[in-house]
Amino acid sequence: MSTATVALRQVRRRRARRAVLVPLVLLALAVLLGLLTLCFGSVRLSLDQVLGSLLGTRESAAVDFIVQDLAFPQVKAAIGVGIALGAAGTIFQQLLRNPLASPDFVGISAGASVFAVAGIAVPALAGLSIPVLALVGALAFALAMYLLAWRDGVSGYRFILIGIGMSAFATGITGYLLTRTSLTEAREALHWLTGSIGQAGDAENAVLLWCLLALAPTVPLLQRMLRALELGDDTARGLGTRLELCRLTLIGVAVLLTALATAVAGPITFVALVAGPVADRLLGPARGSIVAAGATGAILCLVADYIAVNLLPVEMPTGVVTGAVGAPYLLWLIATTNRKGLGG
Repeated sequence: MSTATVALRQVRRRRARRAVLVPLVLLALAVLLGLLTLCFGSVRLSLDQVLGSLLGTRESAAVDFIVQDLAFPQVKAAIGVGIALGAAGTIFQQLLRNPLASPDFVGISAGASVFAVAGIAVPALAGLSIPVLALVGALAFALAMYLLAWRDGVSGYRFILIGIGMSAFATGITGYLLTRTSLTEAREALHWLTGSIGQAGDAENAVLLWCLLALAPTVPLLQRMLRALELGDDTARGLGTRLELCRLTLIGVAVLLTALATAVAGPITFVALVAGPVADRLLGPARGSIVAAGATGAILCLVADYIAVNLLPVEMPTGVVTGAVGAPYLLWLIATTNRKGLGG
């Protein structure tokens, strides 16, 4: 066996090991951060008290109320929203081959915002569930973008441009609707538009978590589809890959995850954009893991929500923190992308 063959096998082994270890470590860190959030929230609790309440090994009405009724739903929502946004973001970025491709910028979150604000501002829609309207809006705008982008297939560049146009269109409609509302309604709409963990009810959170569990077994298949498409259309087609079916499946999953996350927490910005690249830095040559990106998104949401609720002088929506951190990252990403000649 030649030296080159041995070296290649070692590289592949290291890559495979890293592809398994990094996602597991990130998932464990997300769980640990969730437990620490429960311990160091508005009421300080010991880890023993938190675990006792969650596992049912200790009976304390006061601790159970704080953990299970107040804090744990918020933590579950942060983890669920973060996983959904992180996974959707990295799918978009790999599928469209652009680090700037994110649900934040291609019209999906904006479509959800239009329908949600309409539910607040339009009297005929009063009484309808805002999260359900947001879900319908995200799916409707995504379908319109896919149909407009279709030209014997979907080009990533065309999809992004149409998404940016749809986002601008949605922003204009949202602004118009806000001008037709009362001050109280406008304040409610602006709070939703900023994005905040915990503003949806238990039913919406449960739907998000059950959908994530249902999609979990499909992750290896989705990962294989992304790997095949990364080889280029001609090579993937030569390997027997059905290109448009793969693209439609991946876009559908990413849109569904984004829509569910937006329905639960509103359009929390930059998590989907940042999670994938951060996970790729940790993965090194094993980059592109959907699980690692989802775990990174959960960590980002947990940290941002804890800062917004517990560390700022006044409690703020989660989107305020993610926007303050994400905007400088976006500027850096645009600058470095253009220097590499990938900015279009």
